Amino acid sequence: MNAHLRRAAVAAAVPAMAFSLAGCISAQDSGVKMGDDITVGLLLPENQAARYEKFDKPVIEKKISMLTNGKGTVVYANANQDATLQAQQLDDMIDKKVEALIVDAVDAKAIAVGVKKAEEAGIPVVAFDRLAEGPISAYTSFDNKEVGHVQGKALLEALGDKAKDGQIVMMNGASTDPNAAQFKAGAHAELDGKVNIGREFDTKDWKPENAGANMRDALSALGSNKVIGVYSANDGMAGGIITALKADGMFPIPPVTGQDAELAAVQRIVAGEQFMSVYKPYAPEAAAAAEMAILLARGMSLDAMAQADVDSPTTKQIPSVLVPVIPLTQDNIEETVIADGIYTVEEICTPKYKADCNELGLK
Repeated sequence: MNAHLRRAAVAAAVPAMAFSLAGCISAQDSGVKMGDDITVGLLLPENQAARYEKFDKPVIEKKISMLTNGKGTVVYANANQDATLQAQQLDDMIDKKVEALIVDAVDAKAIAVGVKKAEEAGIPVVAFDRLAEGPISAYTSFDNKEVGHVQGKALLEALGDKAKDGQIVMMNGASTDPNAAQFKAGAHAELDGKVNIGREFDTKDWKPENAGANMRDALSALGSNKVIGVYSANDGMAGGIITALKADGMFPIPPVTGQDAELAAVQRIVAGEQFMSVYKPYAPEAAAAAEMAILLARGMSLDAMAQADVDSPTTKQIPSVLVPVIPLTQDNIEETVIADGIYTVEEICTPKYKADCNELGLK
């Protein structure tokens, strides 16, 4: 992905995430009628990762309602990791004549046909979280290569001066997801030459059970006593990996990375089973997608909010908002996911984790 920064470094994006239509071109300036009766289609890829329906969907719905004085509506569909189903859902949104679409693609390449249909129907498409192909009008996500860099650096930190004393396993995401390729590239930039990569997998559909099966294969091929760490591209897969490590009798569990700050992962971090995750502030990303959709539905410019132009394989200079990420370890749980209201101490520190929480000062 090529990002040509236009006005400000992406790293400075978080303080500017409180987007408001008041900061964009006014209706009088643009000559566009500011109607509030707007329907936005929202297509999310799956529900195995808790973030989509617990965080992203509610934030988008709330933001769209706020930007349309309570008159805008969201039509929602989840593809359950099925690209064919998502294509049908997109066609259905076109038939319903939504004014804009927010799409988190199951398969970034396969969705291009549907995106083209939407364009022909006059419906702008905001690519959300992963960069879909086709004539996308806008894009918002996290700095995905930086995610991989953060994960790779954390794994090296955990391994310390023993980084070459054994082998690591790399558990990348699905080959159909362009984000996975960016996570992988960032991680390799940190790890190559500094660790021995014994086995590496592109995990089908990001599924934890597939990651677990891959991990069992790696342990069988390499030997349990040779595996000193695991790069896992997200938390769901980390759970499958850690289950496989436990079943193999590995204790202590070698450092395992993750991403998404899922509740189960935060609890594993508290318990010392998972070394780290990547905390991605979902609210700014989801709010940006909602605002872009409303602006596009109204025929307005995105120049006031987009910090970058991003190139996909099919479309150049897509106006984009890229949100920075934060490494999450035992050391900063309180000032990240708890301070931001993602989870409460009570949600994290269930009876199973109470002693570990007390030891970390989470009360």
